[in-house]
Amino acid sequence: MKGLTVRQFYDSLAEKLQLRLVAGEQGLKRKILISEINRPGLALSGYIDFFAHRRGQVLGKVEISYLRSLSAAERKKRISAFLRKKIPFCIVARNYVPPRELSAEADRLGIPVFRSSLVTTRLFNLCTIFLEEIFSPHTSIIANLVEVYGVGVLIRGKSGVGKSECTLSLVERGHRLVSDDYIYVRLIDGSYLEGEGSELTRFHMEIRGLGIIDVRKLFGVGCVRQRKRLDLAVTLEIWEREKEYERLGLDEEYLTILGVDIPHILIPVGPGRDLALLIEVAALNHRIKRMGYHSARELDRNVRDLISQREK
Repeated sequence: MKGLTVRQFYDSLAEKLQLRLVAGEQGLKRKILISEINRPGLALSGYIDFFAHRRGQVLGKVEISYLRSLSAAERKKRISAFLRKKIPFCIVARNYVPPRELSAEADRLGIPVFRSSLVTTRLFNLCTIFLEEIFSPHTSIIANLVEVYGVGVLIRGKSGVGKSECTLSLVERGHRLVSDDYIYVRLIDGSYLEGEGSELTRFHMEIRGLGIIDVRKLFGVGCVRQRKRLDLAVTLEIWEREKEYERLGLDEEYLTILGVDIPHILIPVGPGRDLALLIEVAALNHRIKRMGYHSARELDRNVRDLISQREK
């Protein structure tokens, strides 16, 4: 993402952060280009050589108390030097009234200033979480995402292979739908992936022969969730008799999305195969692998030990 405007930031978080715009309204079109937030204690004290001016600024009890301790002339000087760095926005925490000099200079330079009743640490954390989510690398995938026994399972396959029918069977068994057909995927903390559906079509499914259904209304809110970590990828494909499929499961395969490797299995689709049951077992098997037990490798080790003993 190349950036969002301060107005978009304000519209998204005004209620959650209890924000009120108090100055610099003409600067709401300013761009926020990075996800970090800053507390400008050193900058207000006069040291601005390495001031992180591209970040949104949060003024808490320490900053406001310090400014109030200064004379009016010195306070104006420090605030002017602080705001001349063209920061994207400023939030005053704990519902403190911003100094008059801050509001006046912000109006003159077009830098939005907000008040919030939240304590400084919580305000800082919520701003950071929101901006990191907005600026995190992301992509979109044509697939289904469902939570099975706590495992986020990405179900892939060509159109008509039965992804939606399989997902619907899983929901009917009590598992939870995240999205059907379209997944918006974000890289979180540079280490794992999280997926969610489109806000417009969230919790709806297209079933050939039935049309569009609303899973939340039919099965209840307990069968849906808004987002889920991607733990396991399953690809469904029409069974090809000439093709060799995995029989033992000794070798791990992975699907790479945004630089993150996700365990991947390929399931051939044929008449009479209970795909929902197979995915349930795959999810349980994935969980037990995360706990350190690999059944195929354990069996292979036992067989090798038995052969070794007989050869002695």
